[in-house]
Amino acid sequence: MSHLIVISEFMDDTAVDCLREQAQVDYRPDLVDKRETLFQSLANARALIVRNRTQVNRELLEHAPQLKVVGRLGVGLDNIDLQLCEEKGITVYPAYGANAQAVAEYVIASAFILLRGAYHSSEQIVEGKWPRTQLSNGLECAGRTMGLVGFGSIGRLTASLARALGMKIIAYDPLIEADSPVWREAGATRMSLDELLQHSDVVSLHTPLTPETRHLINERRIALMKPQAVLINSSRGGIVDERALVDALKQGKLRGAALDVFEDEPVKAGNSLPVMPNLLLTPHIAGLTEEANKRVSDVIAEKVIGHFAE
Repeated sequence: MSHLIVISEFMDDTAVDCLREQAQVDYRPDLVDKRETLFQSLANARALIVRNRTQVNRELLEHAPQLKVVGRLGVGLDNIDLQLCEEKGITVYPAYGANAQAVAEYVIASAFILLRGAYHSSEQIVEGKWPRTQLSNGLECAGRTMGLVGFGSIGRLTASLARALGMKIIAYDPLIEADSPVWREAGATRMSLDELLQHSDVVSLHTPLTPETRHLINERRIALMKPQAVLINSSRGGIVDERALVDALKQGKLRGAALDVFEDEPVKAGNSLPVMPNLLLTPHIAGLTEEANKRVSDVIAEKVIGHFAE
């Protein structure tokens, strides 16, 4: 009997077609927003493919008695109960590395925009204003220090791009030993988190959300940063205390910040986030490009198919 694969969020069409050649596929990218329909679709499912919004928790798994595989179209796993999956014999496949280039480029682009501070003048120019003096004090990336909190594959690729721009690289990752060759190979100086925050001009976060990393960047740690530094979060929203960050930006204690992820997603109307030229907000798309979508989808399709071929 052909296996049933349920896909609850968007996936590249070519990869979906590849899955259809090997199994029955129920692909409805809006299933994530139709809870009861999603649960019904899982009654006979052997595999489930999700992005970050589908909560693979006890309630969902109770409706999926035959589930053997969960494919994650991305790398963050905080929406998946890994311990429960293990107890139930369900294998979880993330798409490690497939969207690294997209995220690394997002970080570098954000660093350019926030350091230079010169890309919000279109409206003024059209109106006949000429804010040349006001925008003449931007900062260059070259010679400045990129601090990476988390030094896995995405952090290291970001380091490579930043180093090519002439930036110095420092990094914090408690999971990598001090004598690991990774530091030398990446041309990075290992520091404690507090040291990194004090020395960085650009701080980029690349760490999973765990009880230990929730509000890792809080009021005390933001106060350690240089007043001309910028903070970029493309990892998980709960790692940054958003209220503390906004307060620091309003008080001029930071040059700027870019948030691609938020404590509550999707962000709701009436939230406390202000519209500020030095606060860039994007809807969890750092890892989403045409190329990354295809790579991520291809990787997961291959892993799911391979699992049942074993």
